[in-house]
Amino acid sequence: MKVESKGERASGALLIALAALLWGTTGTAQALGPAGITPLTVGALRILVGGVALLAWAAARGNLRSDARWHRPTVLLAGAGIALYQPAFFGGTQQTGVAVGTIIAIGSAPVFAGIISLLRGERPTRRWLLATTLAVAGTVVLIAAGGGDQTLTIRPAGVLLALTAGLAYVLYAAAIQRLTADHPAEAVVAVTMSLGALLLLPLLIIGDLAWVGSVRGVAVVLHLGLIATGLSYVSFGYGVRQVPIASVATLTLTEPLTAALLGIVVLGEPLAAQTLAGMILVFAGLTVLALPARSRPLRSA
Repeated sequence: MKVESKGERASGALLIALAALLWGTTGTAQALGPAGITPLTVGALRILVGGVALLAWAAARGNLRSDARWHRPTVLLAGAGIALYQPAFFGGTQQTGVAVGTIIAIGSAPVFAGIISLLRGERPTRRWLLATTLAVAGTVVLIAAGGGDQTLTIRPAGVLLALTAGLAYVLYAAAIQRLTADHPAEAVVAVTMSLGALLLLPLLIIGDLAWVGSVRGVAVVLHLGLIATGLSYVSFGYGVRQVPIASVATLTLTEPLTAALLGIVVLGEPLAAQTLAGMILVFAGLTVLALPARSRPLRSA
């Protein structure tokens, strides 16, 4: 396996953080959408629009033609991962509440990533453990602050669905990390996202799509599909090739930090002390992970 330099890892980390930043705009976009908008249909539409756009882009650039053969089980795993995440996440938040469901789904991803790293024979570093602890703690504080007056309810089915969402995301990240070693990132994301869109078509068939007919509805779908999905996942595809999978999951905790900032700046949500504390913790964790490691002098023989 190719060993990435510190510069390549740093650029990969920035690309993953950029992807997570764009993902963080989805909540604000939905909040600004028309009446009748539903999370499940939005999730399916963003994957469909993003997949079709990326497939056309990759085909126009000739990135779909490759001498290397596609590893079908890995492609299926990636497609299933991105498709499973949508209903698992929204189902989990519906069953056990937005705050608890989101905490479990987002907070469990770095844990699953750490387990996969151990199975690969990679030992998580102390830096990763510290960064992940800070970022996950900050995420918990952020989401708890945004929970408002919601009653926290713990239902086994909701917890299981939220954990499934966290695992589905990590499996997708690990799968495309392997695929991008042999194929262009645009092609990998286009193929896997298109497969995910096919798997999610039943949600669009049974869902209410009347809200899409308005100008605001079209704007929301285009933003979510082209920017918050298409552009973000290409950025993620390039970045994931250069960063260990455990660090990938931690870096994507930029998403709730972005969502909190947009809620304050765009939606006019109040900046509570708890929200500020959560933002500081997440930022501190990401900073620890992004700082360059100190080089150790070689011992003499």
